[in-house]
Amino acid sequence: MPVRRGSRGQVISAPRHSFPGLARSSGPPHGSSGQGAGQGCTLEPVAPEPSPSGPMCIVFFKFDPRPASKNAYRLILAANRDEFYHRPARAADFWGSNNEVLSGLDMEEGKEGGTWLGISTRGKLAALTNYLQPRLNHDARGRGELVAQFLTSDMDSLSYLKKVSAEGHLYNGFNLIAGDLSAEKGDVICYYGNRGEREPAVLAPGTYGLSNALLETPWRKLCFGKQLFLEAVERGRELPREALVAQLLDVLSNDEAQLPDPAIEAQGREYVRPILSKYAAVCVRCPDYGTRTNTVILVDADGHVTFTERSMLGSDPTHWEAVTHEFQLQS
Repeated sequence: MPVRRGSRGQVISAPRHSFPGLARSSGPPHGSSGQGAGQGCTLEPVAPEPSPSGPMCIVFFKFDPRPASKNAYRLILAANRDEFYHRPARAADFWGSNNEVLSGLDMEEGKEGGTWLGISTRGKLAALTNYLQPRLNHDARGRGELVAQFLTSDMDSLSYLKKVSAEGHLYNGFNLIAGDLSAEKGDVICYYGNRGEREPAVLAPGTYGLSNALLETPWRKLCFGKQLFLEAVERGRELPREALVAQLLDVLSNDEAQLPDPAIEAQGREYVRPILSKYAAVCVRCPDYGTRTNTVILVDADGHVTFTERSMLGSDPTHWEAVTHEFQLQS
């Protein structure tokens, strides 16, 4: 396993859709202390402006366990994390008992160590979005633990989601993607949402979109973003890895509102209507809340992982920092 810690990415001040060179890390560090698990991609309605009781995170992914071409990818994932700008978070790095988990971390007081998206060197992958609902149960368990617990567990993805489904009533609405990436056993990706079917589903190879309704719910922003994602993936067949990453980051930065969208209005009701023009885009931009992190994960046919995280610095949407980590799956 490579053990060198990569340098931080350069700070960039550029118009959206511009992605200069990315800093790289060649793998998990050796001997550094791990971080705990906790709250994931979550939003509490504390800002003075109207806001829905859940984040507007969005995830697009395509997986093919047996790509026909040696140059193709087993997994391509692009995701946005939307959150209040003032909420503290830590950039993606390796953590856990053996520094085997790579993810960003929520550092909100009382919820430190949570993560919304991560992958481990053992091939475990998880992503969380919250289900848009008008009101939260503030006594419910934190949803972010669901990602961290899977990434550090020995359970396979389907067994884990079955366990989660039995406890789904203890949480506010969420969607959870869990996967096991293994060249030996075959890649498996599963889905469970506690506002949908009672049993988790094993997903067939293909391309999927997930926002803050159930998997593949045809919100206009999801359909629009998925089409952009597919076009970028198709163009990327003939492009170097860095160029594909840049195109996917470009997709995640699209702030064109997809209106009207009665499905979002009906689900978010009075909490989302005043700011629907901002929330109905792949990239959300509000004065105190919006897209703070773009993440692209590529896993090639040989199990080489490229994990690029592009994070907004402070609350200025013109200043970003991009870092890429690379490692080889052990599974």
